[in-house]
Amino acid sequence: MSISKKTTDISHYNVGNYQPKRGFVIRGLWFLVNILFFKSYIFQFYGFKRFLLRLFGAKVEKGVIIKPNVNIKYPWLLSIGSYTWIGESSWIDNLVQVQIGAHVCISQGALLLTGNHNYKKVTFDLIPGEIILENGVWIGAKSVVCPGVRCFSHSVLSVGSVAVKNMEAYHVYQGNPATKVRKRLIKE
Repeated sequence: MSISKKTTDISHYNVGNYQPKRGFVIRGLWFLVNILFFKSYIFQFYGFKRFLLRLFGAKVEKGVIIKPNVNIKYPWLLSIGSYTWIGESSWIDNLVQVQIGAHVCISQGALLLTGNHNYKKVTFDLIPGEIILENGVWIGAKSVVCPGVRCFSHSVLSVGSVAVKNMEAYHVYQGNPATKVRKRLIKE
């Protein structure tokens, strides 16, 4: 059996019919706002951050806390439920829709990644996939949620783990790729 000698040719990279749903000017303005107010360690006003996200088309409920140095690709493709916490240095790389429920914790340095590439094609085509984090989900520090993953109610992704498939409700997942390790029991 011989191995194919073809190589990728990124000069022919193909995003298919992908569109970020806003024009160059809006994306440019968001880029500046993101750097000044979200990626900054100086600016700590959560209410104003919620206002800015809404101004750019995000659906953001009450009590959302967005810590310093958070990177959000496109707010118009983002919805966040009430009393959710987005930890320091996390990155919501939302090329397509990301839905975050209420009372969700996205810990420090976590990555919500909605884009991947077709490594089998010479053109290395873009493959986007939506992410849904239902109510009560906890994404641990330095963890990654991959494109197309749904984390069902109150599931947990442990520190440094990588979710490549859906996570069942009220279960804890760990590792790379993350596997179910135990039930999540919440006590009063």
